[in-house]
Amino acid sequence: MGLNNKLKELEENNKHIKVALVGAGLMGKGLVSQMMLVKGMVPSLVVSNKVSDAIEAYTLAGISKDDIVVAKTLNEINIAMEKNKYVATDITEYGTKGNLVDVVVDATGVPNTGAKIARDAISNKKHIVMLNVEADIVVGPILNKLAKESGVVYTGTAGDEPGSVKEIFDFAEATGFEVLAIGKGKNNPIDYNATPDSVRETALKSKLNPKKLASFVDGTNTMVEMAAMANSTGFIPDIRGGYGPTTIVDDLPTIYSLKENGGLLDKYKIVDYAHGIAPGVFVVVTTSLPQVHHEMQFLKMGTGPNYVLYRPYHLTSLETPISIARAYLYNEPTIAPKYNKLVAEVITMAKKDLKAGERLDGMGEYTILGSIDTYEVAKKENLVPIGLIDNNTIVKKDIKKGEFITYDMVELDKNTEIYKLRQEQEGKEKPWV
Repeated sequence: MGLNNKLKELEENNKHIKVALVGAGLMGKGLVSQMMLVKGMVPSLVVSNKVSDAIEAYTLAGISKDDIVVAKTLNEINIAMEKNKYVATDITEYGTKGNLVDVVVDATGVPNTGAKIARDAISNKKHIVMLNVEADIVVGPILNKLAKESGVVYTGTAGDEPGSVKEIFDFAEATGFEVLAIGKGKNNPIDYNATPDSVRETALKSKLNPKKLASFVDGTNTMVEMAAMANSTGFIPDIRGGYGPTTIVDDLPTIYSLKENGGLLDKYKIVDYAHGIAPGVFVVVTTSLPQVHHEMQFLKMGTGPNYVLYRPYHLTSLETPISIARAYLYNEPTIAPKYNKLVAEVITMAKKDLKAGERLDGMGEYTILGSIDTYEVAKKENLVPIGLIDNNTIVKKDIKKGEFITYDMVELDKNTEIYKLRQEQEGKEKPWV
């Protein structure tokens, strides 16, 4: 990879890409450790609500506490970075403002927080790498547009399933294959009733936030990742929520064929997920030329006419340095929305019966979960994107468990950054100005 040589050149010249990370949970801590092993890159600033987590991210990476500066002001951050110290702070807004910061990484996983971090990074002419797919699937197109206008890169991350799928998708298209379907594996059956309480013990064993694990188990995370794949490629779900078959890798080309050919699909150019192949990701391809079919069969890629390109792993934040380097060195994203509007939407379903006057919460919590559909269907049916709902959202009328939530059913918090960006993305007036 050209990136490898470029990073080595930086190191040899005693130059480094200075990275600010916001969010020091499981993924953030892993990224800090991994960056310490990457040539030409340094985790200069770590921001966390609990400054102790930021400090721990550094010490887990082998950094002495003597080399860590806990900063309370932007001036302290700038001075410490000039002295090549590692900086920890609990003030989120400073993550995007350090003078020497080249690239900001958002690993918070909170939609509104991610939207604000991204917009601030772009305003401050910093490249922004989003581990926060939850924000991207709501306001990614407008953030990408703003980044281009500012001459910086807005990108999702290598290593997360959407980024891993996009890498295979780009490879397939660049080599001349026709891409028919894209998707990811899911580890466990969907449990629509999963809450932080029901998964807490398992989550804590893995040092994972119970809300995060609950969003995996109730399927919301899968829908979010599929939406990011859709928005970056133009592919759409064939049905609401996807099919989610249980299969093995060798059967993917048959399953993701049209119904008349023994498969599941009504159409091609779709995104889906499958049980039994996790943690892998896949792209189903075909070709119009007989000689290419002959060579694919000679190469033991199956009998055709469809073939699967499968990657059996994705290393989440441990691969994020690739996206940081691509943004900084080549000014290009790993994965970003293809258009200035969404292709797919993650819509909101009631996880339980909800009463008028009740407050909602967020992904992986107690009141809501997500499902995927096309943006056009969501707009036509007035369905609320899950990333706009938070604990300031108030139910206006009773909603049954399993019912999809429309805008007239709830009162959204219109003061959030993500709501304002969404209005801008939709081309609506800016009532907050």
